[in-house]
Amino acid sequence: MTIVEQFIPLISEVGFPIAVTLFLLYQIEAKLDSVFNRIKAFRNA
Repeated sequence: MTIVEQFIPLISEVGFPIAVTLFLLYQIEAKLDSVFNRIKAFRNA
């Protein structure tokens, strides 16, 4: 099940603004994980 398929029922239940907010938070979390991993790699180099 893709992330879009997971968000479709959520949109119908809680509304579009909340679903968009949760989607953006999910995207930011993935970016932050990448940044943290690069900082750790930089420290170990």
